[in-house]
Amino acid sequence: MAPGPAPLTRHLRVHRHRGHTVLELHGEIDILAAMEITPFLDSATGGQAPQIVIDLRPVEFFDCSGLRLLYRARRRVLAREGRLHLVCTQPLTLRILKVTGLAHLLPPSASLDEALGQPEATSGTF
Repeated sequence: MAPGPAPLTRHLRVHRHRGHTVLELHGEIDILAAMEITPFLDSATGGQAPQIVIDLRPVEFFDCSGLRLLYRARRRVLAREGRLHLVCTQPLTLRILKVTGLAHLLPPSASLDEALGQPEATSGTF
């Protein structure tokens, strides 16, 4: 098996999968991690019609800073007529997504292939 992508920060790895940029978040996603991740997220979502997947499977802790990252990514992708998909299997993170209503706006999938098989997940109002 080939090694995974080199980390950009201790909380982020970026790679390509089926024509999409995958932002794979790792560890504890709190305010410090969000500050590290934001410039890379903005770069990935800054072009025209970005095709983005945010993978939360390696996340161990996720607070409101992580939610802000997801809302920021969604807003930027929608503004640029792109597509954004979310991958998440962690029960606590899924619960946070459901309780806050973000799971309705950005339905989580269990795998990259499942996420990319879904219809566009960025439609609707913000």
